[in-house]
Amino acid sequence: MQLQTQDTHSKIMGYLLWIFGFLGAHRFYYGKPITGTIWFFTLGLLFIGWIIDLFLIPAMNREADERFFSGPIDYNIAWILLTFLGVFGVHRMYQGKWITGILYLFTGGLFFLGVLYDFWTLNNQLSERNVQRLG
Repeated sequence: MQLQTQDTHSKIMGYLLWIFGFLGAHRFYYGKPITGTIWFFTLGLLFIGWIIDLFLIPAMNREADERFFSGPIDYNIAWILLTFLGVFGVHRMYQGKWITGILYLFTGGLFFLGVLYDFWTLNNQLSERNVQRLG
């Protein structure tokens, strides 16, 4: 069974996260955790890479739309919940992962390491959940 990809990520959300992109936020959002981490530790490669990314966001958006599956769980909502409420596990509860969501709630996102893990893997988690719910 082949699923058709749809618009999973938003350019508007990408540009909003780009504002904090010197910390890698938009790169994590578009499923690029390695360069997101590099941007985090180098301030967007000393702001030069951050400025270049302003022009690369449309391409990153297309790649993410092709790579990840859409479905009932919205990527933008999940990313907003992770970014602002990750230590409380709200993004996990949104996905239906209640046990780990509650665990995050009482442990500060498993002492923030779980939140960091989710920044690396959230797109894949959402894509897998969407395929499960549609299949």
